[in-house]
Amino acid sequence: MVSVEVKQELAYARWESATWADYQRLRDDPTIERVQLFFAHNRLLVENMGWEGILHSEIRELLSAVLTLWLLRHPDMKSKLLGSCLMEREGLQAAAPDIALYMGECLPQYQASRRVDLNQCPPPALVVEVADTTLDSDLDQKKHLYAALGVPEYWVIDAQGGRVFMFTLAEGSYQRVENSATLPGVTAALLEATIAQAQSGTNIAAAAWFAQQLS
Repeated sequence: MVSVEVKQELAYARWESATWADYQRLRDDPTIERVQLFFAHNRLLVENMGWEGILHSEIRELLSAVLTLWLLRHPDMKSKLLGSCLMEREGLQAAAPDIALYMGECLPQYQASRRVDLNQCPPPALVVEVADTTLDSDLDQKKHLYAALGVPEYWVIDAQGGRVFMFTLAEGSYQRVENSATLPGVTAALLEATIAQAQSGTNIAAAAWFAQQLS
């Protein structure tokens, strides 16, 4: 059982043995705020976003802007962006990605639950994780988790190194690619160049530069 006493020890990318009931207790604890929860194969990860650093925040907002700019150029595509929203497949898996892009007719809507029920709604078309201190987990356990959830495309952004790892789902596992299948015209190289613009200036200037590359 995950107890109140170990909440702080669970913060920042350490997967712990746990049951689904442990996950539910932590998820529903009203004293816990601003955490992202992940659960798979009877292991639980808590990322305490109350400690989010400037670099992680800056790059995450840049990626949100990049996705928004691309989507604004394709208004015919029905889409929705969510940040850190908890999605669950009851009893099996849970995740709260930094960014989730939903596309198509079945978009998650707020109803009785604050969470996305993946038994009722398809998984997002794209998940983005920004790694400041969590790169190993994002490229290992989380990658396997999103593959199990059936997320077609997964990006890991190495905020410190300025690298972009882009994966597409093929026969149940992720294969690394250089071109996005979800967002035609967006490549890992273009995203890395956009991050480099932010590193030498600001994320707003970098987003404006990205928009120019789409012209």
